[in-house]
Amino acid sequence: MDQATYDRLLAKARLTRDLYTFDDFLRYWAKDRPDRVALEGDDLAFTYGELEAATARVASGLLALGLVKGDRIAWFGKNSATYFALFYGAARAGIVMVPVGWRLAEPEAAFIIDNAEAKLLFLGDGFEGAKATLGQRPGLIRSFTADEARALIADSPRQDFAPSGADEAILQLYTSGTTGNPKGAVLSNRNLFGLRKAGLDNPAPHSLWDEDEAVLVAMPCAHIGGTGLGIVALASGLPGIVLTEFDPVRVFDAVENRGVTRFFIVPAALAMLLNHPQATSTDFSRIKYIMYGASPIPLELLRQCIQMFGAEFVQNYGMTETTGTICILPPEDHTVEGNPRMRSAGKPMPGVELIIRGADGKEVPTGEIGEIVTRSTNNMLGYWKLPEATASTMDAEGWVATGDVGYKDDDGYVYMYDRAKDMIITGGENVYPAEVESGIYGHPDVLEVAVIGVPDEKWGEAVKAVCVPKPGATIEADSIIAWARERLAGFKVPKSVDVIAALPRNPSGKILRRQLREPYWEGRERQIN
Repeated sequence: MDQATYDRLLAKARLTRDLYTFDDFLRYWAKDRPDRVALEGDDLAFTYGELEAATARVASGLLALGLVKGDRIAWFGKNSATYFALFYGAARAGIVMVPVGWRLAEPEAAFIIDNAEAKLLFLGDGFEGAKATLGQRPGLIRSFTADEARALIADSPRQDFAPSGADEAILQLYTSGTTGNPKGAVLSNRNLFGLRKAGLDNPAPHSLWDEDEAVLVAMPCAHIGGTGLGIVALASGLPGIVLTEFDPVRVFDAVENRGVTRFFIVPAALAMLLNHPQATSTDFSRIKYIMYGASPIPLELLRQCIQMFGAEFVQNYGMTETTGTICILPPEDHTVEGNPRMRSAGKPMPGVELIIRGADGKEVPTGEIGEIVTRSTNNMLGYWKLPEATASTMDAEGWVATGDVGYKDDDGYVYMYDRAKDMIITGGENVYPAEVESGIYGHPDVLEVAVIGVPDEKWGEAVKAVCVPKPGATIEADSIIAWARERLAGFKVPKSVDVIAALPRNPSGKILRRQLREPYWEGRERQIN
């Protein structure tokens, strides 16, 4: 990027540096570029002028139904422009959106709807059947099909409303917990937009957006990597191209025919794009940057992707509790020859404090291993109605413990070594052993079970169940997997099952998961894949 282009894009970006809320951004872009495409999905499309009006109607319609600031509404469905219109409109009025992962089993989805105390449930296209089940949860006032939701968007009379403030809650994303039940991370307007201001003092070229760009939203909206990309588009005043779900053929179409210049993807999905037969016939010349996260990119995959896509790569490291990205490995640190920095998660973004903390709670010297902790305007408000869980993750000074173990080098690059928690990341999805173990317990042949993550070339990690049989019983792997599939989302179901006589435990009785994991990770430098 030449200096003149950089200066031009920076000047444009700084025009909105003091905007902190959805209401601010929607009003600003509606005046600045009313006819520019804002959202484009299979179901609906909006210019920025239309999106401002539609989201104002949503805010008015929700308030007319008796909702007030701080109330929760839930979405159960795939990605869509309908979802984003509902979310943005609710956010303008300070009503909190709770997207529920559509791949969850019904009991898991019901838990989230109930736990969030959602007043309304909106169902995506193809999920109308859930109106007779999830739509009857006791705390709901009403449920809406996708068609009914679109009617609310189109027909609600616009009324005056008090917009939400920068530090008021507007989004609640559920993240799996080690105790078996997911926790709702509550996020505010400032969480979602605040770091932009710090990043505009001396921004990296890859963080600036030109007027001819568009963002692809292909990751699930129940994750920060899905909903967050829609917010990135809004903050930049650019089109958000929404796919219902990740599908290589549709990604190729969006790149060739719908103006997409950037997208976020997990490495496992990136490999699917690369290996798809249509990849060799697709024109990728518009792609500028491919952002990836959830796991480092294998060197050979990077080499092949650079050759195929010709794009620059940016690694994003973060978590739900930090509203997504807090560290970035920029394009200049990616080389086809490979280099030590490509094993890192990059450096903290402007405005992000990040230290490595030892067992005594103090920062450790450079190069020493400890837990990664961070503080910024991105850090969540807290876990919904879980003060003890909030306090165990975020201290009184605002530092969030990530659960990742790692170290920093002399140049400030962050390297992950292992996870302090037992979380498994498979294909970009977070899975906690306690969830899977709860789904397996009750099987008539199982006395005990421990769940671990093992290396997997396609998904990064795969879920493995290690079972102890009841006296006289015989455990069949297919039976365990079928049992779990009835109770858990598909990505949480074990891919394999081992049977052992007894689980290893320490003197206090805690299962030694590391001991179970070691044989599968032997010979690998890190205990994550």
